[in-house]
Amino acid sequence: MANGFSRTFSFFEGEWLEGNPGLVGPRSHVIWLGSSVFDGARWFEGLAPDLDLHAARVNRSAEALGLEPTVEPAEIVRLTREGLANFDGETAVYIRPMYWAEDGGYMGVPADPATTRFCLCLYESPMIPPAGFSLGVSPFRRPTPETMPTLAKAGCLYPNNARAILEAKRRGFDNALVRDTIGNVAETGTSNLFMVRDGAVFTPVPNGSFLNGITRQRVIRLLREDGMEVVEASLTVEDFLSADEVFSTGNHSKVVPVTRLEDRAFETSRVAARARELYWRFAKTSEKTA
Repeated sequence: MANGFSRTFSFFEGEWLEGNPGLVGPRSHVIWLGSSVFDGARWFEGLAPDLDLHAARVNRSAEALGLEPTVEPAEIVRLTREGLANFDGETAVYIRPMYWAEDGGYMGVPADPATTRFCLCLYESPMIPPAGFSLGVSPFRRPTPETMPTLAKAGCLYPNNARAILEAKRRGFDNALVRDTIGNVAETGTSNLFMVRDGAVFTPVPNGSFLNGITRQRVIRLLREDGMEVVEASLTVEDFLSADEVFSTGNHSKVVPVTRLEDRAFETSRVAARARELYWRFAKTSEKTA
């Protein structure tokens, strides 16, 4: 793990670079005005589920931030599969396509789309085990579409999630439950949330304050196909505290149960285990047919 980073290869301007190369400078727009977007897909156990959807979303995120996507999703997928050959084929790999601006427009503030740069970064990143994690309710809220580019997976959104996680960790929790501006549950600091009550599954309805995750959408579809009722609704912290089970979905580790929310412990994770089983089955099937 040279320089503190796991094994890493990045495709930039026609070549694969190893390690953590310097790609931007102090005058780059992204350094001081935050014009970056990214996406996150996963390779694990020989599988890269929904890679095409992640590749398409990074281009939509770029457009939402005023950037100009320059690489077609199919080419991002092809480059990813090319780059994966650099790894040992055992350790899980994080797949991160990115766009940013080198220069600005009017008075330097908005990004100049003509200066958009692309990089595809692949690096070893083991998935967390499905043993579960704890959540503390954050005092910080998710922004609205009127205040931040919430429909993009933009780098400028993540300092807010970071401070939520840090506050929760100071109180002894692993992660943070983050609410929207009116107090309904939005997500964790790193993933989407689900709860189970009386045999039905509930998840916050996408309202523009958080990303409607690709893994979230996939798990909803898989659970419904498995015969479960899945309801998207406005949900409060009290709803989650009174749930029978809570779990999260996200690209990094797919489906992981929540073991504690503030003082409430959750002993069972039956639906989370089933969702995880269904996701792995889907991943293996989709890879065979890709």
